[in-house]
Amino acid sequence: MNREEILQDLRSRFAGDILDFQDKSPKRVFVEIRPEALKQVARHVFFDLKARFNIASGIDTRRAIEILYHFTIEDINLMINLRVKLDRDHPVIESLAPWIEATNWIEREISELLGVEFKGHPDMRRLLLADNWPEGVYPLRQDYEEWDETAIRDRGV
Repeated sequence: MNREEILQDLRSRFAGDILDFQDKSPKRVFVEIRPEALKQVARHVFFDLKARFNIASGIDTRRAIEILYHFTIEDINLMINLRVKLDRDHPVIESLAPWIEATNWIEREISELLGVEFKGHPDMRRLLLADNWPEGVYPLRQDYEEWDETAIRDRGV
């Protein structure tokens, strides 16, 4: 499929799940979807469209926790960014790790740093934060407050 066919396929196949579609450039599109549709849409992009999973990124916007899953269809040099917005007070989403192994560590990282719960993730043990880091304290949230009075945090977490 060419670029136009792929974008039309996404728009028609997931019309009820797409909240916003931004065709940013010939090489990049952003598709905001309902969180409940992530598994279905990501499976289609990864398996049917043969896109490679690059990475995911998360951000606290104060209104929501946003996660972007970045996929690339290398044959046509197209990056498809799937965006989901999660409730800040209860950020929960289905994990992609059971069937896209490359999402394993980034979901663990997003969980630790932003407090997102990835349902069905096979291994949610800590990845980055110290063992004594308190539960429920997420260093990349905008409302983060320092909990360790002895810490010198001039170089990130």
